[in-house]
Amino acid sequence: MDRSELAGFLRSRRERVGPREAGLAPGGRRQTPGLRRAEVALLAGISVDYYIRLEQGCGPRPSGQVLTALGRALRLSDDESDYLLGFAGRPPPRPSREVPGNVLRLLERLDAVPAMVINVRYDVLAWNRMLTALIGDLAEAPPERRNTLRWLFSGRLDEDKRALARRCVADLRASGRYPEDPAVREIVAELSAASPEFAALWAAREVEVQRTLTKRAVHPVAGELELDCEILPVPGTDQRVVLYTAAPGSLSRRGLELLRDG
Repeated sequence: MDRSELAGFLRSRRERVGPREAGLAPGGRRQTPGLRRAEVALLAGISVDYYIRLEQGCGPRPSGQVLTALGRALRLSDDESDYLLGFAGRPPPRPSREVPGNVLRLLERLDAVPAMVINVRYDVLAWNRMLTALIGDLAEAPPERRNTLRWLFSGRLDEDKRALARRCVADLRASGRYPEDPAVREIVAELSAASPEFAALWAAREVEVQRTLTKRAVHPVAGELELDCEILPVPGTDQRVVLYTAAPGSLSRRGLELLRDG
């Protein structure tokens, strides 16, 4: 268990919750924002000393019961609660770069929808013909460059990309694979050193599993595109299928049809 990560996460979430939100009286002047440690301990039904040790990165691994109580006290979202429970020792999905055969066959059948398979660190492991038509032939890029986080943080982030970047970084942390997974630790270290934007987003410790995203782009053939990205987990692995779709009757749908027929 990474005690320093648990400590940092608890501190960041405690500072985010005000006493009134937690059903407590403000209780005089506060030197720092958010709840006091004693208030979190009271709300979670644990001793103040035990909670202080958790925020200091000390003590034994907390139980799922304690972490569930802390999640309620800190008013965590479902994704944040799941992330917190990971510190109780829940094993993450098995990492793999081999895409299951049934998923590869699914990609082949999606002849009107750009689709790809990514793993927990956003490496692109497989893709279909429509994705090639949309973004170019990934087979021409070396495997280490087939990573959507590297693409995202390689240039300037405009407003749309900044919102997308925040959600992707929150999703990476929500996987619960950092820092135990060396591959995830490696890309976090790489991007933190190369991109101040990534470093700031990672330090914010936001946690949110991504299920649907919206991406906007200008394609030389299809024109302006606004695509919904549906992200579907592959059971038993750390992989996900990403599908790019457009609203019926929209110019973006017509753009995808141009790519399909081209």
